[in-house]
Amino acid sequence: MAAPPPGTGSPETLTGVNCNQAEGADKLLCLIQDPYSGTFHADAFWASLGTSVLLMFLLTLAFSLMRPRNNIVYAPKVKYADEKHSPPKLGKGMFEWVGPVSKAKEGMLVEKTGLDAAIFLRFTRMLRNMFLTLSIVGIILLLPANVIGSNKSAIKQYFKGGQTFFVTMTPQYPDPQKSGSLWVHVAAVWLIDLVVAFFLWRNYGAVVKLRRQYFDSPEYLQSLHSRTLMVTDIPPADRTDEGILRLADQVEHTAALPRASIGRNVKELPDMIEEHDQAVRQLESVLAKYLKNPDSLPTKRPTMRASKKYRANNGAQDVDAIDYLTGRIRELEIEITHVRESIDKRNAMPFGFASYERIEDAHTVAFAARKKHPQGTTIRLAPRPNDLIWKNLPLSKQQRSWRRFWNNFWVAILTVVWIAPNALIAIFLSNLSNLAAVWPGFRSNFQNNHKTWAAVQGIASPALTSLIYLILPIIFRRMSIRGGDTTKTSRERHVATKLYAFFVFNNLIIFSVFSVVYGFVAAVVKNRETEDAWHAVLAGQFFYRLLSALSQTSYFWVIWLLQRQLGAAADLAQMINLVWVWFCRTFMAPTPRQEIEWTAPPPFDYAVYYNYFLFYATVALCFSTLQPLVLPITALYFALDYWLKKYLLLYVLITKTESGGQHWRFLFNRLIFAVCLSNVVMGLVIRGASGGWFKVYFMIPPSFLMLGVKYYCAKAFDGQLKYYTKATLKDPENLAEPGRKVRKNDRIQSRFGHPALYKPLMTPMVHAKARHVLSEIYRGRLDNSDTVSTTGYSDIAMDSMSKAYPGKSARFAPPTQKEMFEVVPETRLDFEHFMNRAEFADALGGNGELYGRPDDLISERSSTPRSFLGRHGSGSGNSSRASSPGARSERSISAHRRVGSGSQSPGPLHNVHPAYRDDPAAYNGDIGQRERGRGMYNMSNESEKRLLNGAQPLGHSTPDEDVGREAYGLDRWRTGGSGYVGLPAREEEGITGYDYYRARR
Repeated sequence: MAAPPPGTGSPETLTGVNCNQAEGADKLLCLIQDPYSGTFHADAFWASLGTSVLLMFLLTLAFSLMRPRNNIVYAPKVKYADEKHSPPKLGKGMFEWVGPVSKAKEGMLVEKTGLDAAIFLRFTRMLRNMFLTLSIVGIILLLPANVIGSNKSAIKQYFKGGQTFFVTMTPQYPDPQKSGSLWVHVAAVWLIDLVVAFFLWRNYGAVVKLRRQYFDSPEYLQSLHSRTLMVTDIPPADRTDEGILRLADQVEHTAALPRASIGRNVKELPDMIEEHDQAVRQLESVLAKYLKNPDSLPTKRPTMRASKKYRANNGAQDVDAIDYLTGRIRELEIEITHVRESIDKRNAMPFGFASYERIEDAHTVAFAARKKHPQGTTIRLAPRPNDLIWKNLPLSKQQRSWRRFWNNFWVAILTVVWIAPNALIAIFLSNLSNLAAVWPGFRSNFQNNHKTWAAVQGIASPALTSLIYLILPIIFRRMSIRGGDTTKTSRERHVATKLYAFFVFNNLIIFSVFSVVYGFVAAVVKNRETEDAWHAVLAGQFFYRLLSALSQTSYFWVIWLLQRQLGAAADLAQMINLVWVWFCRTFMAPTPRQEIEWTAPPPFDYAVYYNYFLFYATVALCFSTLQPLVLPITALYFALDYWLKKYLLLYVLITKTESGGQHWRFLFNRLIFAVCLSNVVMGLVIRGASGGWFKVYFMIPPSFLMLGVKYYCAKAFDGQLKYYTKATLKDPENLAEPGRKVRKNDRIQSRFGHPALYKPLMTPMVHAKARHVLSEIYRGRLDNSDTVSTTGYSDIAMDSMSKAYPGKSARFAPPTQKEMFEVVPETRLDFEHFMNRAEFADALGGNGELYGRPDDLISERSSTPRSFLGRHGSGSGNSSRASSPGARSERSISAHRRVGSGSQSPGPLHNVHPAYRDDPAAYNGDIGQRERGRGMYNMSNESEKRLLNGAQPLGHSTPDEDVGREAYGLDRWRTGGSGYVGLPAREEEGITGYDYYRARR
């Protein structure tokens, strides 16, 4: 079967017009029939190889030259990371970065970069080793089989010179008398699947080992989220702290009761804060442009068009930008303060959190809740606080399912619609001569300015394609948020999944078979004139056309994968960031905030790079039998990129939201899919090469083998991968053992609070050079009202301290005029001075662990989550002053002193479980005095009180009298799962009014 390849004969359109003589619309039909033919030139292999290697070498050399002089760009983590997470120091020599990178082992990578980065590098290393092994299979088995089984005479008839070599390496022209060589392809399919299965199984076990080490790390053991459960879809009757306890107890009885916190309705606070931040940034931009030369201000003040939302008060005409934004910021600050003060628990939300003393208890309940949904709720391990997407937590199951359906629907529509633009870019933009052939008006201009349009052609196509692929992840992220994702980790996983599906469908499947389908339809239409429909279909030779098209496409993928090396080197050299920052500083007026953000370590986009790597692997697997050269080229890419990404993750890039290695299962499943897809492609290739269906049947079992590997790994590893433990020993009497010392961590405040309740508001930043003119043009807030306590229901553990009056709370300090703006000198335009600020750390500092300030680390002083202390509480990025003990700590100290002096006290508190302790101030006999003396919260806290008001009362005796006292386990208060003694089964009626809460102050 020695049919000529497409383009060597005289193809015709559906209307029967010869494509070599077609014009206008007929020429367009010919281009649509084979839109990518112009990109497949085997002679371009050597040119592409030489160009990519040369440019990669030059970029790497440029990086080595610039690195010692630009540590802010090429090694920011050395400057900003704490001692534990700081990477090895680098010398000033040109290639002194090679040694530390090569010596960095996986254990050090986990410590310095985090588990997500370490698993990314392990995944890259696995692909490198896997394709190196597959390269041996391809070169020893597939390459000789293709050469032996090729029809040499047919190849020499249609090709000359170097092209003959590349065509011979493919099964495009099989020799019918040597069809036995196709059995080598069948054996190669089995070998490839076995090799991939081995690497997946081996690395699955290694990832589980890394995950277990992560569970035992001090960072995880001391974190709040490690012992916390997230409960969603809570019915209205159980939307209380006690209701969460009851739901958790229905899943699994544990030796200790958790502390619970029901979610609260923060109303429009998040939207208001987001609008406030946007207004601050917009004002900063206006001021930076207007005050670019403060000694010579423009005669005309900047103007702008008011937002449509507020245009009724300002009209349709332009307004003074500084006055408008200043007023809008002031109004938003007043509204935010008012809303914060009005929030309480009377409008609870359908989600909450339950935090245990021991990690084992939380994971045991989460494991037992996998298939249990008490009262229709979903109970699972809580993510890190900065990983939550708060606005999606109140969604019901029905809302989430409906949104997910529409999200997937629109993604599918976008994927299908992109076929036409993708083909048009490939036909016209990458080869403007095609556009000149179908557009007579453009033809003369193209011929007269050939060099100019050649330059446009070389820039426009890759620039437009790159821009689209930069925007696509942003679109998918927003769609995933609208689809109901509750965590950023799940959002990134879904973004990577959708990107992978988009790339495989459009850039692999449609790209490879588009011309096949069109050519097959054209052949059937032509044959239908002389034959019946069935014989016309058979005469169309679909399988051979598919084999021929895939073989020609393989040349393109070889060249395309060679050019990926250039992208890896460009990432290392940080060329895009350098050019963009230089352009902004030279031709624009950047704000101080922008200049500070430019010096911060940039976050690593895991979703995008995982998609790229999976797509490269899928392409290589699918074309491994068609063009065995694709295997060593892919192995070369992963070998180089592993080295370069290792440096970037060690010294430059950070993980914005650490998931603790939760991306692995997604990667594992996509590689299983890639292998199964490659088996289908190989089966079609063998069928097209006249191997018959019998050989194809032998290629079906490997796909079931891969599915079996997936099932085995899921059963053997998934439990260890996700849970610290699946069961815990229950010893209730041990809780009340006389003399047992309660750990500080047993007094944890399990408060996953919405950031909108305590996040400090941004203050506009201006350059110090414009200090002397700011008072004339800008007026901001005059008081310290942006972090007002929410009286009794706040998630802030401590009030902010007053800057003007040291030692006093900001709420109770005498009023003082606050700075109207934040003046930033040139010497402080560095992330080092602001990395502990919430406004910078949320977007650029990950979870703070890199800088020694993890958000949910339990404080050693008060066992309060660190996310409610320090930077979130005070809002000061520069203060190094330690916070003072609160009133609660002083009362606890005084209570223990009374015990030691022999006075009457509530009893030996160290022998009582924290869930049963009452406030020591409760025994002074004056409820009003007790509530006023709380200090931290001015109203009673439902998460700390009235949970066990019917429990066995504590005796009034000295510690000596308690020796030998009978201890009671927690089961004394459990009544067969029906509730807790002394606690109302449901919220009491008639006590939800504001007057009820007000009377208890």
